[in-house]
Amino acid sequence: MQKLFFSNQAQVVTPVQVTRESDSKRLRSTGFLKPEALIHYLGKMESITQQHLHNEWEGKDVVQVFPLAKRLTMTLACRFFLGTDDPQRIARLVSYFDDVTLGLHSIPLNFPGTAFSKADKAAASIRKELKILIKEKKDALATGTPMQDILSHVIAFTDPSGQSRPEDDIADKITGLLIAGYSTVATTITFFMKYVGERPEIYQKILAAESKKAGELLNWDDLNKMKYSWNVLYEIYWTVSSTNKNPKYFPNPKRFDPSRYEEGNNFPAYSYVPFGGGPRMCPEKEYARLAIMCFVHNVVSKYRWEVVSPNEKIVGDMMPTPENGLPVRLYEL
Repeated sequence: MQKLFFSNQAQVVTPVQVTRESDSKRLRSTGFLKPEALIHYLGKMESITQQHLHNEWEGKDVVQVFPLAKRLTMTLACRFFLGTDDPQRIARLVSYFDDVTLGLHSIPLNFPGTAFSKADKAAASIRKELKILIKEKKDALATGTPMQDILSHVIAFTDPSGQSRPEDDIADKITGLLIAGYSTVATTITFFMKYVGERPEIYQKILAAESKKAGELLNWDDLNKMKYSWNVLYEIYWTVSSTNKNPKYFPNPKRFDPSRYEEGNNFPAYSYVPFGGGPRMCPEKEYARLAIMCFVHNVVSKYRWEVVSPNEKIVGDMMPTPENGLPVRLYEL
């Protein structure tokens, strides 16, 4: 990963681990990724999600979930992290990040035709795209235009000596944030549609727990009430990522069972770590939670669905992908 994304690695003298931990702490300290700050973005998340469902799902009998989930999550990530909603820029980034995601889990052989080579070229394209955006942000900041996105904050940040980050370094850090806010969220949404679509009884439990009707905006209290939905997502995180399959801690590990996460069921520390743990806890955990729960609320309150091909092959290793994009048949409520 370092070869792909750290364009200034030759200049780095501080150990990578220390640099990443300090970056993670700095991101948390800004407040952007804290629940109390993210909740102010929930309305925009809802608006983007509802518009996406209206444009891409409404009126269709069958949709391919995975490509649509990727488009939605990149739109959300670009709006939150980059402060942009340019559809052409988003489409380019989806294409680049697809190649990067495959390359992250490939053998690092950098010659034409390999997944790593494609990822290396895509990473360079991402950096070029971000540097154009960084210049746009700097010009806007210079005129006093208020900016409420993480990229603008990173651009404005200075070290104790008053020095700003180099543009390559800014692009690298933002790329890492976009990866975390894109592929994992899109994959979770996709497998939510798969596992729930194959289990009508779980869908009914999620629907019964909904406190808002289709089109109504969520608030923080609503999210806290969606405990069963979050248990389902916990099971999806665990099932997709194989965080732990040890029957000593997880009875019947091959069974899809959201009830294992109900209150009163405790697991040993670090037996289940979908977001990491300790100082390396993913700083985007709450962002991912809001993005996914927002989708769950809107899709469940608007549609019932069934998986068209229950035996569709799942390809990939570290990032599982439905071979045909997971087509589902929609039934509007």
